[in-house]
Amino acid sequence: MKLAEALLLRGDIQKKIASLRERVVRNGLVQEGSAPHEDPNALLLEASAVIDELEKLVTSINVANLSNKLPDGRTLTAAIAHRDSLVQRHSFLQAAIGATQKEPDRYSVREIKWVAAVDVAKLQKQSEDLARQIRELNAKIQETNWKVDL
Repeated sequence: MKLAEALLLRGDIQKKIASLRERVVRNGLVQEGSAPHEDPNALLLEASAVIDELEKLVTSINVANLSNKLPDGRTLTAAIAHRDSLVQRHSFLQAAIGATQKEPDRYSVREIKWVAAVDVAKLQKQSEDLARQIRELNAKIQETNWKVDL
């Protein structure tokens, strides 16, 4: 199995765990004299087995990420950490830009006027540059993921 396939499988397993959690919660309490639509105890057992499966898969993914490299020599783990950092920076800039956009609430000349305290154009340029870096790094990571065998 390729690393990219394992990542897709991990996403599916995580969705299955979320679904099982929701189903347990929905069926955990019933009116006296009624039966749940599904047996919550059986769902809990199934969830435990699926979580064990996820643990094994994530361990394999992490080992592959540590031992395989991008064409530029960085390990996949380092590249993912760098990508996460870029995403955080981008999110932070987007929040700062969003904070400068306020609907005017002036009804007369004497009321409060709001002005941006940061250079929005500069932040927007930085944000766009980070978005480009994230796209490029994601492409390199995904390319490597499809080449690596688990």
